[in-house]
Amino acid sequence: MRADKQLKRIVILVLMGFTAIGFGGCQTNGSTNANQEADGKEVTVLPNTPIITDIFTADPSAHVFDGQLYIYPSHDPDELTDPNASSDEGGQYQMTDYHVLSIDSFSGTCTDHGVALSLADIPWAGQQLWAPDAAYKKGKYFFYFPAKDKDGIFRIGVATSKNPAGPFTAEESYIAGSFSMDPCVFVDTDGAAYMFFGGLDGGQLEDWQTGAYVKDSAGPGKSEAALGPMVAKMSEDMLSFASAPTEIAIVDENGDPIMAGDENRRFFEASWVHKYNGKYYLSYSTGTTHFLVYAVSDTVTGPYVYKGQILEPVQGWTTHHSIVEFNGEWYLFYHDDSLSGLDYRRCVKYTKLTYNEDGTIQTIDPYADMAEEN
Repeated sequence: MRADKQLKRIVILVLMGFTAIGFGGCQTNGSTNANQEADGKEVTVLPNTPIITDIFTADPSAHVFDGQLYIYPSHDPDELTDPNASSDEGGQYQMTDYHVLSIDSFSGTCTDHGVALSLADIPWAGQQLWAPDAAYKKGKYFFYFPAKDKDGIFRIGVATSKNPAGPFTAEESYIAGSFSMDPCVFVDTDGAAYMFFGGLDGGQLEDWQTGAYVKDSAGPGKSEAALGPMVAKMSEDMLSFASAPTEIAIVDENGDPIMAGDENRRFFEASWVHKYNGKYYLSYSTGTTHFLVYAVSDTVTGPYVYKGQILEPVQGWTTHHSIVEFNGEWYLFYHDDSLSGLDYRRCVKYTKLTYNEDGTIQTIDPYADMAEEN
């Protein structure tokens, strides 16, 4: 990145820290509507600005249920319960509950439906309710979430509700055979459902290379094939795996695997799958280089061919997203830490996603509009 562009971004991000709270937000049930002006007039939920400002949210999973847009984020705490936790394994991300947000339209209001699931209500979980996802099938809503069990091992759980906004009731135990984090459940057009999951480092994906948990295992060398996300077909009742998880191959245009040392393209965490014009799009975070990138396949389980970047780096270390079609337009939901300046106190934003005629996705600069204004 050129030095002048980098300097401009720094100025923009400083300005955002002072102004972001004034750009709108969500209505919390039972509280003042933060997305209305003083005279009660509704204001637009603006792109690339926080959609909620009275709590910290991250890792947005967006879905359309019954014509309404629901967002399932993680909920960053106002204060850390353990300020001395090591950041090497993501110890600063100490979430203990989930909220559900909904939007009728981007020219209307956003609603915070309150706590949908708490750590205290999950029998098997010990700590760290990280990035979730949701799905719908046969009159029931399913909420999928990672958490460390009582032994400190990340597993993936499921909770259910008759209401897309919850509250959700957790199953007694985690999904058998699940591990690591960042579940994404994709329901295909034929009704078959698949869970994609996994994350490096704090997400413990390296620790499962043998098929069993081996704490602090080393990942592949830089010249070796990178680890890919895992995928498992879901059972008909959406509560378990119908098949054992397998690793997804991500390859370059020549069919060669992406190497572990290729940190601009290799998988790190935050897998998301959507379908566009009959193709399957796997998008994910590169982690250390802070890009959101994508790969495309003719089949849901891959292999996926790397295509390019979706989102340039945002303010804050982590980057996590979802992609959804709503009212005939495609949108990217993501987060940054522009509300707080602290990576463990983040805010969810959205922006439009644009496809080229050949099906590739145009790269988004989340701060471009503010750069032009300044």
